[in-house]
Amino acid sequence: MATVLSEITAILRDILHDDSLELTPQTRFEDLACWDSMDLVSLVVEAECRFNLQFELAEIDRLIQINDLLAIIARKQSLVSAWPQ
Repeated sequence: MATVLSEITAILRDILHDDSLELTPQTRFEDLACWDSMDLVSLVVEAECRFNLQFELAEIDRLIQINDLLAIIARKQSLVSAWPQ
């Protein structure tokens, strides 16, 4: 999970143009400086690309803090790894 958190941190540093940004699982998206809906779209698209997964609209609607995003990614990654090859 720490690796995913560091990837999400890197994505948000790029989106928000803030190399000093530090995130915790409890960081709320609305508490990020200059956060808006376009930033959320950018985050979701970049996370989908980096982690090779797709979010459902209902999942995106429930994103309140970083931990919500981490949980969705972990769940989707575990589903992919459990899928027979």
